[in-house]
Amino acid sequence: MTEVDTAQDEQSPYARVGGGAAVRVVVDQFYERVLGDPTLAPYFAESDLANLKRHQVQLISHLLGGPVAYEGRELRDAHAGLAITPEAYARVVEHLVGVLVEAGVPDDILASLGGTLEAAQPDIVSQQS
Repeated sequence: MTEVDTAQDEQSPYARVGGGAAVRVVVDQFYERVLGDPTLAPYFAESDLANLKRHQVQLISHLLGGPVAYEGRELRDAHAGLAITPEAYARVVEHLVGVLVEAGVPDDILASLGGTLEAAQPDIVSQQS
């Protein structure tokens, strides 16, 4: 293992992806994709986009070990009544992972976030297809 590898291993995933600025860029690009997706855009028609982005930045930052506390509602409560299907959830995950890959997020961090997204699905999906 080189010195660079060792230093990288000691950094939090949050630092490794570029910190808050990088997370904000990812969230902006993520919502551009989601809102441009005709199957997903209706879920966000009545949403306060600025508030959604703020909570998403907090959540992703927190999941990456950043110094940001998530102040949003529990995922189950926040998504209750939205009739989110497994297919819609899969599309959202696809868009998020696509943005993360394009941003150069390392594979180990992608795998960790993927596990978190999989574990969160039952709290978000409320309607079977």
